[in-house]
Amino acid sequence: AVVSTQSTDRHNMVQMNELSESYPFTISEADFWDSVESVTDPSASSVDIAIGLASSGYYCSKAGTNSCPADESLEGRAEKMDNKMNNAPASYFGHVLKFKNSASMN
Repeated sequence: AVVSTQSTDRHNMVQMNELSESYPFTISEADFWDSVESVTDPSASSVDIAIGLASSGYYCSKAGTNSCPADESLEGRAEKMDNKMNNAPASYFGHVLKFKNSASMN
């Protein structure tokens, strides 16, 4: 299959360490994900949310949730996402996030 990347931007959401650095925290280093919950998939853990948003929806969770089939998860998907995200969807429904405590982020 030919993958066309013309006019198809992919977007992801990750936590950065410093504005002067161009690489993100790993999911285990990032504290943002522990401060939010998914309104659209309440069964998703902080790791599930981070994986979904970091992969632009290519993986919908780590191993599957009530709203994410296991075969579309990081552990269940046979074909892995390529390093330029060219096989990730151009559009991703994603999560509607809610802060667990409004005073938790500055």
